[in-house]
Amino acid sequence: MTHTPRSGPRLDEQAVLLVAGLADLAVSTIGSAAGTLQQLLRRSDGPEIAREAQQDLVARGRIVLDRAAASPAHLEVLAQHALARQAAPVGDE
Repeated sequence: MTHTPRSGPRLDEQAVLLVAGLADLAVSTIGSAAGTLQQLLRRSDGPEIAREAQQDLVARGRIVLDRAAASPAHLEVLAQHALARQAAPVGDE
């Protein structure tokens, strides 16, 4: 009986390599983000950048909440008002 070698690493070796690659990616990403944060803190317009970032986040939050809200569409509301006016007796306007 002959043993044929498998091509590539075993499943457990692949898992270890995958985890090591992800860890390396995370470390390099965190290092890059820390460097960017240091550069931003050194800038003289840091407070202004922080205010603009806060305003952007608030605007994004409003958009998300508006999307999630179950309010009827504007044109739909106008159409309902028009139908209500048409259905009303002539003397009630």
